[in-house]
Amino acid sequence: MSNIRHTPTAPTRAKVLSAGERIDAHRHDDHQIVYAGSGVLAVTTDAGTWFAPGNRAIWVPAGTAHAHRAHGHLDLYLVGLPADDNPLGLDAPTVLAVGPLLRELILAYTRDPDESPERRRLLAVLRDQLRASPQQPLRLPTATDPRLAAVCALVHADPADPRTLAALGAATGAGERTLSRLFRHEFGMTFPQWRTQSRLYHALRLLAEDTPVTTVAHRCGWSSASAFIDVFRRSFGYTPGTHNRRA
Repeated sequence: MSNIRHTPTAPTRAKVLSAGERIDAHRHDDHQIVYAGSGVLAVTTDAGTWFAPGNRAIWVPAGTAHAHRAHGHLDLYLVGLPADDNPLGLDAPTVLAVGPLLRELILAYTRDPDESPERRRLLAVLRDQLRASPQQPLRLPTATDPRLAAVCALVHADPADPRTLAALGAATGAGERTLSRLFRHEFGMTFPQWRTQSRLYHALRLLAEDTPVTTVAHRCGWSSASAFIDVFRRSFGYTPGTHNRRA
């Protein structure tokens, strides 16, 4: 990332972003919790992209250069925490599950900037809920090896591409065994696991644009709408048809 803006304090506030709107690369000396009340949020660093629909939040550690992008109309809620206040002990961006109570705490805490005793108690409960939030593997790492990057680019360009890893390797001049090793070494996941993450990311973007579920399933490479719905439900805890109604 180039031209990174430095804003020492991570703001605590609510902000609305229109579809496709970006917040350019910047970093804070504080930690930040980034939550999308509606739409889909993507947070990108040099290491990759983390994505979150309305029942997920993204933890951004202090000092991490990152950019935001909105998919669909985005109600964005930001909570800043001092660098010495890390209730999760996380030193890398992480997607977290957001239950109903944590959601309401985030909304209430960003609504009123007044530093009252009541608001400090609210933050204490919010931190407790954060600590109990399960972590979710919703990220697309950035490849450093050019052979791996070439295969990832093909899949990102056409999520419905049905080619095997061997066929994709043949198209980019890399062997299947080499690519398989690179997926595990660089990303910590297999090629099928990574491709599912990529397809889910593209699916969330299309759903945020009100694309019909059957069309999303087809464009993102699932054999049927029911197969897509099953994977989506297991990943996010609700069906794609209810995605834009959850906010």
